[in-house]
Formats: sequence, C-alpha cells, structure tokens
Amino acid sequence: MKFRFVWVGKTKDKNWRALQEEYLQRLSHFVKCEITEIKDAGKEIESKRILENVNQSGFVCVMDVKGRHVSSPDLAKEIEKWQNRGLKDVTFVIGGAEGVAAEVVETAEFSLSLSFLTFTHDMARVVLLEQLYRAFTIIKGFPYQK
Repeated sequence: MKFRFVWVGKTKDKNWRALQEEYLQRLSHFVKCEITEIKDAGKEIESKRILENVNQSGFVCVMDVKGRHVSSPDLAKEIEKWQNRGLKDVTFVIGGAEGVAAEVVETAEFSLSLSFLTFTHDMARVVLLEQLYRAFTIIKGFPYQK
C-alpha cells in the first residue's frame, strides 16, 4: 500500500517541518509515502491542481471539517478495511485556507475530520501523519498508542 499526500502550501516553519518529517519517517516503516505540495492560488485553482494530482483510479480521503469524526482505534479499523480491500494507492487531501471545491469532495471515497477544532495547515499535516502512524501501531499491536 502507498499513501500519497496532496496538500496546499509548504510547511515553512522549521519546527512543524521537523515534526512532519519525523512522522513521515515513522509511517514509512509501514507504508510507502509520497507528498505533493500544491501552490496557494485560491480555492478553485487549488482544487483543479489537486484533481490533476489525484489518481482517479485510487482511493481518495479528503480532510474536511464536515467529514467523519473517528477515534484513533476506529481510524485503525478503517485502514485495515482498506488493506483488506487490497487498496494499492490511498491519497489524503488537505485543501487550502478556503477548503476545496465540491468536485474534490465528490472525488473522495472517504471524508475525514481531524477535530471539531480548527488547526493551521502545518498542524493539520502533522496531526494527520501522527494519527496514521498511531493507527498502524494499533493495527500491529505496538505499545505507542498507550
């Protein structure tokens, strides 16, 4: 399985970037990872660029404030379902400050909300990566999640 991350903007703050790299490194022990960064350009242009970078035959999970709220163990169960379905390519999308256009949401098979709270984009990236890593430790029975 391969996880692709398509998100708007770059992680400029060195501390957030270090955390992002740390969790990508940890996550890479379980799954191949690839990041595509889309330049900030406004919702419609960003969404068009996101769609250009999403594998239309792959599984897409969009981060959306209106998405499903799941616990860490429930996210682990979802990932196990994806593995059992034999999914080869899972793309996680984080839109820009204005979110994503309806076309992007419609492309997604799964819509996930990271929290009822609002995060900066840098935080959202790190939280997503950390939760995916946590999900794999739950799946594998590693002690990290305790």
